[in-house]
Amino acid sequence: MTTSVAQLACDFQCIGIHAGDTIMVHASLRAVGPVEGRAEGLVSTLLSVLGNQGTLMAYVDFEPTNDIPYFDPQQSPASSDHGVLAEIIRTWPGAIRSLNPGASMVAIGAKAEWLCHDHPMNYGYGLESPLAKLIEIDGKVLLLGSDFDHVTILHYAEHCAKLPHKRIIQRTDQVLLENAVIDVIIEEFDTGDAVISTMPTDYFAQITQQFVDSGYAQTGRIGQAASVLLPAQGFISFAVDKMERDFGS
Repeated sequence: MTTSVAQLACDFQCIGIHAGDTIMVHASLRAVGPVEGRAEGLVSTLLSVLGNQGTLMAYVDFEPTNDIPYFDPQQSPASSDHGVLAEIIRTWPGAIRSLNPGASMVAIGAKAEWLCHDHPMNYGYGLESPLAKLIEIDGKVLLLGSDFDHVTILHYAEHCAKLPHKRIIQRTDQVLLENAVIDVIIEEFDTGDAVISTMPTDYFAQITQQFVDSGYAQTGRIGQAASVLLPAQGFISFAVDKMERDFGS
């Protein structure tokens, strides 16, 4: 059964999304099921609920192609690891993309330029990043039928938590800046594997599930997808505290 635009809007509002909110979304369109207007209809409806003062943000990373093997902020597609919706949001009219290749975010709406501006190349999931700004204004994270083990904002908690022996990586990305492709050396805490060796691979899912079970999140169904709305500040405070209790020195 196809979910109508009117029902989608009701679902978004019932889970706690309001006009003027700033929302970071992770989505599984397969879990949502058929919707009126397909994926574009879902984005359009969510933007309508957020209104002119609201903002939608998504983590997009980037995917090298044969034609564009480097990071081009205007043209490089979103990583296919983040699903169809990430690319739809990236290509939405008026969308703004941050300039850190691997930690690249895209946003649409009133706070889009502020969120994506001056994204640090080093430690791009930490201080002064779009994630940090989302937390600063107490935005929300919408898990729209998506797995609990891919909640990107938890990399900010890893950045802030006082943990021993965090893994630090360096890599060189080719980036198109001011009409020239240059090599950029980027340093950050490891986000591809656990940030410390003793952290289990499903630790993000454990944190998220415990937060939901504690009653701090709002839950509901959007389309056919079981969904969760996380308050960014409370979620990160919970996550940092748990990380330090579980793995701090």
